[in-house]
Amino acid sequence: MGLKELRENVDIYIKAIEKKGDSFIVLRRSKPVFKISPLNEDEEWETAIDFTQIKKGGVPLKELLSRL
Repeated sequence: MGLKELRENVDIYIKAIEKKGDSFIVLRRSKPVFKISPLNEDEEWETAIDFTQIKKGGVPLKELLSRL
């Protein structure tokens, strides 16, 4: 699918991934850019940073970028 198709129908693709386990390759100018696929339930995820521990409700992006 193209980027425009993904943006316009993201909910449809999310449902297909959640319910059927489908994967999709996204194209830009007819070239593959990235793949969207379901998460592997067996993989362990590590939290790199929890911005809610810094400030309740998280940290606004502008504030975060201004500190970099």
